[in-house]
Amino acid sequence: MRPAEPAASLTTPPTRRPRGRRRIARRATPYLLIAPTIATLLLVLGYPLFDMVVLSFQDMTRKELFAGTSPPWAGVDQYRVVLSDHFFWVVVARTVAFAVVCAALTMLCGLGFALLLREVSPWVRGVMIGVLVAVWAMPFMVAASVFRWLSDADYGVINWLLGRFTGSDFQGHNWFANPWEGFAVIVAVVVWGAIPFVAITLHAALTQVPAELEEAARVDGARGVTLFRHVTFPMIRPLFVVVAALSTIWDFGAFSQIWLMRGGQPERDYYLLGVYSFIESFAVNRYSAGAAIAVVTVLLLLVGSAVYLRQILRTGEIE
Repeated sequence: MRPAEPAASLTTPPTRRPRGRRRIARRATPYLLIAPTIATLLLVLGYPLFDMVVLSFQDMTRKELFAGTSPPWAGVDQYRVVLSDHFFWVVVARTVAFAVVCAALTMLCGLGFALLLREVSPWVRGVMIGVLVAVWAMPFMVAASVFRWLSDADYGVINWLLGRFTGSDFQGHNWFANPWEGFAVIVAVVVWGAIPFVAITLHAALTQVPAELEEAARVDGARGVTLFRHVTFPMIRPLFVVVAALSTIWDFGAFSQIWLMRGGQPERDYYLLGVYSFIESFAVNRYSAGAAIAVVTVLLLLVGSAVYLRQILRTGEIE
């Protein structure tokens, strides 16, 4: 009998996929993985943004809103009216100043807490982080109610403390009668709620600073501010800039704190861009003008977002 021939599977080399296909599949895989997220964002955020831009070029009134008819096309008339309004630029300047002050105070206080977290004992650190997380989790409505009680003209704790320790009479003092004092209270609300995120994030960055590097600097005579400025801070600077840009973007769009602190009826002296857009749209019923203000706000926010994304990319290149 003739011996059996060897199986074809033992002699035929396995079929290999072309290198080009593997390369294409490898490059396409990340995009396929994030495609559902991108589609969801376009559906949830992209369509309302597109609709708002279209509305800003129309002249929507209550007549079209109630009848369900298409509003007439107005072109750039809404933008011409908004951009030629002196009060609009006052609100823009006020919003920019508010965002810069809030972000600066938030970063300063958050950095201070982060440095303190690194120096205290582990159980104290755990308690502090728990308190920070509780503050961060507190809803805006609760925080606004607490600060409204603290700054109340008749029963506020702030007036009582100032009267007790300064000897002046603060009974009945209304902090919101003067916009400067009122914004000081609102800034305190915003900063108080934003410190936990900054403090915990920067503390995480500080834990990544090599102890050997700081120890070597101490051997060379660096202490205190000098050590932090020339050794510690350069190590956390990329993340610090990212968090600062993100905080500025959040504070630029502040709305809830002002709306709640003023009981849903903010005076014109307390208008920021978010409040101004809402009032124009739903209080004055100038829907297209409110949409135009919102579009300009988004364009201004893109400037801060560009800084944020640029730093993110630079951080990735460094790593």
